[in-house]
Amino acid sequence: MTRQLTSVIHKSGSNIHLAKINTRATCGLPGKRKTEVLTEKYARRIGALQELLYTDARRGLLVIMQGMDTAGKDGTIRHVFDHVNPAGVRVTSFGKPSSVERSHDFLWRIHQAVPARGQIGVFNRSHYEDVLVVRVHADRLLPEYLKQEKHLWARRYASINAFEKHLTESGISVLKFFLHISKAEQKSRLIQRQKTPDKHWKLSSDDFAERTFWDDYQKAYQVMLKNTATAYAPWHIIPMDHKWVGHALIARTIAQSLEDMNLHVRPTSDPTLITRKFD
Repeated sequence: MTRQLTSVIHKSGSNIHLAKINTRATCGLPGKRKTEVLTEKYARRIGALQELLYTDARRGLLVIMQGMDTAGKDGTIRHVFDHVNPAGVRVTSFGKPSSVERSHDFLWRIHQAVPARGQIGVFNRSHYEDVLVVRVHADRLLPEYLKQEKHLWARRYASINAFEKHLTESGISVLKFFLHISKAEQKSRLIQRQKTPDKHWKLSSDDFAERTFWDDYQKAYQVMLKNTATAYAPWHIIPMDHKWVGHALIARTIAQSLEDMNLHVRPTSDPTLITRKFD
């Protein structure tokens, strides 16, 4: 973990302007091929540390991936967790809430997916959808009784911060990644899906509709990043126009977070088991 890879880490409630953050930055990395070797190294380290996390059983890790459509969340998860024991990691994708989920508070379904100590949890989209897509499309996604709430979004940001603070105080570290792509890169990736038969299933009419709300989403992200970046759960803003850059930055950050936990093999609760003779 000696190589210093740089990305934007947002820790405080200051304004942030996404248009000023270069989505094509390479962050001091040595080029695509060498960087892919680095990412593999970090991924293997994550796999080894996950075993320690499980046996240590004092801490857990929640990894949150947010980003616009085509930002690369699925591919990043595959690359970063390629060497983790499947029994030690749980990936949860949050889509539209069910009728049961809508009848509870917006964090209810999220808390049920939080990893236990000894486990890694990965959120592909998360509770932040309720201050992003719901905010952009409040006219059709918010129930009527909430549309007149003057301080709704401020209350939701406060709830999210309290929720994440509770997790960290309970031994669950929270890593939050915003996968930042440009509008031009998103268009290129959507067109590539049209040209690739194996990717046709990923296309939907929403891809065309949501493009028209690009500026609204950028504003919603900026306000969200400002209001939910904390010292205990900062936002890592990852340039993703070059996916290989993002994979390396995210893999290194996760590996370093696990390293910082100072994990140990848990001793046996019964030392006599070590010397007992088998029949």
